[in-house]
Amino acid sequence: MAELKPTRDGFGEGLLELGRTNPNVVALSGDLEDSARAVWFKKEFPNRFFSVGIAEQDMIGTAAGLALGGKIPFACSFSQFVTGKGLEQMRLAVCYQKLNVKIAGSHGGLSVGADGATAEALEELTVLRSLPNMAVVVPCDALEAKRAAIASASYPGPVYLRLGRAPTPIVTKPSDAFVIGQALTMRGGDDVSFIACGVMVLHALQAAEQLAKEGVEARVINLHTIKPIDRAAIIAAARETGAIVTAEEHTVVGGLGGAVAEVVVQEHPVPMRFVGVLDRFGTSGDPAELLKAFHLMPEDLVKAAKDVLRLKQPL
Repeated sequence: MAELKPTRDGFGEGLLELGRTNPNVVALSGDLEDSARAVWFKKEFPNRFFSVGIAEQDMIGTAAGLALGGKIPFACSFSQFVTGKGLEQMRLAVCYQKLNVKIAGSHGGLSVGADGATAEALEELTVLRSLPNMAVVVPCDALEAKRAAIASASYPGPVYLRLGRAPTPIVTKPSDAFVIGQALTMRGGDDVSFIACGVMVLHALQAAEQLAKEGVEARVINLHTIKPIDRAAIIAAARETGAIVTAEEHTVVGGLGGAVAEVVVQEHPVPMRFVGVLDRFGTSGDPAELLKAFHLMPEDLVKAAKDVLRLKQPL
């Protein structure tokens, strides 16, 4: 059985490694360093950690100041809190000046669970990918989250990392490359493409296995970077498979599905279906049950794939 580990843990491990290898890396938290796993960095490097209290706007502003001073700040909080409250500071203090600020948003998506709608960030990818200069990354497992944290430190300009609270299986390999802006093909196939991020990469792989039993070979693309988006991988999927299903633990309004569709409609239009949260708020519950209730399970991807295959034109 695959190891279960939350992506926030992978981020915390990556941040700690960065602390040991790069003296310019510093960390900040809005009183949630334990939840965002920045606490491990805090314990080893107390003089390079800044707690700003429950004041996300101040955290982003302080991070901007540290970046102007030559540091590489990682500002960590709940995804909903930092994106909901700190948007103006991210837009003007960070993105407008293209400062080297990294923002880690933990507890993204429905898998926050019992915390309910007010803490479940389901819109942040839509909002943040609209900000000029902001890179947006959604790791699919803890191993990838660690690689993403390390890669973001050397990536020029602002980076947002969306992290999860619930433990999820490790689906990538230690040998897998991680490059911001470069998708990872997890499974080959020429009949239909699943393009997914976060926990939905696992569900896409499981859906592909189910389809294979019925003679349908699905390509699975881990689009861990929503922006800058890997146009080449998306165009190849459209041309070579002729049908696409996107999958995200996020609203379908302007999220990963919308970003993929923007490329497809300009370069090589093919039938598409979008699996995600359908323009509504989340709710409280067990993470696994919420994914099922919101129709984000492998069987939902299988259904979408069969639906889009009926519309597929001969290649």
